[in-house]
Amino acid sequence: MTATARHHAAPSAFDAWADGLWDAVIAGDEYAAADAVTTALDRGTDAETILLEIIAPLQARVGREWAANRLTVAQEHTATAINERTIAALAHHPAVRESPARGGEGSRGRVAVACIDGEWHALPARILAEVLRLRGWRVDYLGAQVPTAHLIAHVHRTNPAVVALSSSIATRLPSAHAAITACQATGTPVLVGGAAYGPDGRYAALLGADGWAADARSAADRLAEGPLRKPPPVHQAIDDLPHLADQEYTQISRTARGLVRHVMAELPKRFPAMADYSDRQLRHTAEDIAHIVDFLGTALYVDDPDLFTGFIGWTAGILSARGVPARSLLPGLDLLAEQLVDYPRATGMLSSACDSLRQPVPDTADADSDAPDGPAEERTA
Repeated sequence: MTATARHHAAPSAFDAWADGLWDAVIAGDEYAAADAVTTALDRGTDAETILLEIIAPLQARVGREWAANRLTVAQEHTATAINERTIAALAHHPAVRESPARGGEGSRGRVAVACIDGEWHALPARILAEVLRLRGWRVDYLGAQVPTAHLIAHVHRTNPAVVALSSSIATRLPSAHAAITACQATGTPVLVGGAAYGPDGRYAALLGADGWAADARSAADRLAEGPLRKPPPVHQAIDDLPHLADQEYTQISRTARGLVRHVMAELPKRFPAMADYSDRQLRHTAEDIAHIVDFLGTALYVDDPDLFTGFIGWTAGILSARGVPARSLLPGLDLLAEQLVDYPRATGMLSSACDSLRQPVPDTADADSDAPDGPAEERTA
């Protein structure tokens, strides 16, 4: 079965609506933003195209602008909130509510769409939910940060044909794994998507998901092809990830707070500039270290050094865009390595990350909106 037909306006009109939406979002004007998408609908552009080719790319642009330090955190949050309101305006527009496909909503079955526990980037999941509704599915959109126990209770109550789980931040992968296996234990297949699973879905396969999709359109196309495979028998995390037997992930995740406290206590001796840091700068430094420890733990969980090295490179780019030398990360990484000498996988990842910091800093202008934000928010030197 093929995807629904998509109708495009002339390029000039399409660009004008995209530019109008961007101007409205940056201005914090949700009414103008809603007008931009409803005008596109009224002029014949279908809702799926607006969702996937105007709103989604705009959100990616917001992420790039924040990474390059051209938008503040407040502007980024405002833009995301307006995009969510804009999607709601689109979903309730008569042209969408009265469309033939929407009129048959539920004809293809029922899907539960949720963000895994701790994941607060809800926009990708919301876009997926709306695309699936447009394709004729009955969708239960559960929103951001859904505790696994609550998700399973919903699955038992509603018996969906599939659960679609979204995650943008890689540090949520252990929670995603727990949610995947819990859903599968009910006999329900799981389709996953989002930047957390890697650009090629490598972590989706590693964690035993029944399917992976790069974006909302490919997710809807995959579900249109037919049912996902039957979930495997009940199993535990270590069945998918036998390397967890070395306990490195477990020990580091359990001692994460202590590691952060130790680094913050010793760091001024290695990085004297901290003596002049304001309380705000010290707070952001502690947040940076906490995120580094979280990503180290996640890299150990999936046994992928590149995940940690990539995060360190991304953080270095964010700091550089804000005037903080990338090499300022090195003393903290050294302190962590000294505390983790008994953990060979962890020390190997830390060593590789230090080596990467000695390379040219990547261009943050290419950062994706789903890259992990938070470690260096509004950081100043």
